[in-house]
Amino acid sequence: MISIKGPGLKIFAAIIAVIALGFGVYSTFFKSSGFETATAEIVSIKEDPDYIPDADNPDDVQYITTAKYTVNGKEYTVKLDSYAPDYKVGGKVEIKYDPNDPSKVTSGFGIGIYAMIIGGVILLVIVFLTVKKKTSVKKLKELNGELTFAPSEKGEERKLYFLTDIGTPKYGHRIEDKNRQVLYEAKMTKFSPLSAFEFDFIDYEHNKTVHHLVGHQEEMDWNSLLVDNNYTFTFDGKDIWKQLRALGIKIDSRLGGGESKGSLVSYSISRNGDELAFVEMTSRYPHEEDSEKHKVAGKVPANGFYRVRTREKNLDLLFVVLVAIARSGATDERGGSRRMLFNTIKGE
Repeated sequence: MISIKGPGLKIFAAIIAVIALGFGVYSTFFKSSGFETATAEIVSIKEDPDYIPDADNPDDVQYITTAKYTVNGKEYTVKLDSYAPDYKVGGKVEIKYDPNDPSKVTSGFGIGIYAMIIGGVILLVIVFLTVKKKTSVKKLKELNGELTFAPSEKGEERKLYFLTDIGTPKYGHRIEDKNRQVLYEAKMTKFSPLSAFEFDFIDYEHNKTVHHLVGHQEEMDWNSLLVDNNYTFTFDGKDIWKQLRALGIKIDSRLGGGESKGSLVSYSISRNGDELAFVEMTSRYPHEEDSEKHKVAGKVPANGFYRVRTREKNLDLLFVVLVAIARSGATDERGGSRRMLFNTIKGE
């Protein structure tokens, strides 16, 4: 089974839109090719007993219109494929019928019209979002330039805590020290269900703020050991994992292996062969004292909450890597998840 979300959904929506447009054009203009026109009289308008309204609009109804017309002296009574508020019993409506089989009719305003409208709207939205994305990325590059990070600088090892705000769609991330002082933070400044989120990445230790565009999560889940799954999102308009690999990031993960018994996944993150950090997934209470206070929750690791051990003084690149892991759910630098299982089996 394959599941696709995020940017992959845009491609799927474009395919559906093209199919809807094609069906609409065919139904409206070609299906009735060669049909002749006649005037029919509406004989009944009844509520469709099989129509089930949406829960949000329980009073909504749908009508079935029946009309009669005469061709070559023979009368036909058929259900029309359309309904309009101005329809009334005894009223006249123009129809098209197949001269080879006059019982086949169309009013010319059936489902094909709606299919064309829906398909056209979807395509327009996709084009609008694509243009908006390119414009936003161009402005961001003019403001920040190419994506760069401070060089690696080692210091004393310190234990930090990466937390994700949940419970609201406008969530962010932060790194705290053992005293709960926020050292680095990603604050969402603009939420959008259709285009990339806007974030301010704030380095409090160096008093620096950089604006970034963080795309929606994209998942390709094959449910197969032969083909690795892929979890990713765009960062400033480009695939986050491609950017991190270009910067020399490598992630080896395995089940367990952390300091706490409740650790589900541990990550060894390196940059050009040098260790950047050792990270372990924890519960929603990554600070040890919170885990003790909430013993049940402390035993349940949650995606987006990690304990971090690092000697890096500059946290900008490490923070982006942690955001990538937390937001995508991937366990290696290619956006996959299979290597974690193999490393666990091998005992690495």
